Amino acid sequence: MVNLRGQNCEPCRKGGAKATPEEINIFRKQVPEWEIVAIDGIERLRREYKFRNFSEALAFTNRVGALAEEQEHHPALLTEWGSVRVEWWTHKIGGLHRNDFIMAARTDLLGK
Repeated sequence: MVNLRGQNCEPCRKGGAKATPEEINIFRKQVPEWEIVAIDGIERLRREYKFRNFSEALAFTNRVGALAEEQEHHPALLTEWGSVRVEWWTHKIGGLHRNDFIMAARTDLLGK
């Protein structure tokens, strides 16, 4: 199995293929704390990270933002006192792609 944390995002085009159910099952083993939620029929990966205060939550948000810019793949982020909710999905295909699992795995590294 390929380590998602060591991967980079690949360019994704509108109409590209979503991750198959089989791929999702394989990828989820590397990001077990992430849940799959559907919003308006579009599946997303979601995880909430807890912090001691707003300053730590904001610093984490900025680290995720820097990673997103580097990989040219951007999440939805909700930063509040003591927590950050991160959601990854691929807008161009309206669902989950391998890139989303790569970014979830890499986000987990930033939360430590």
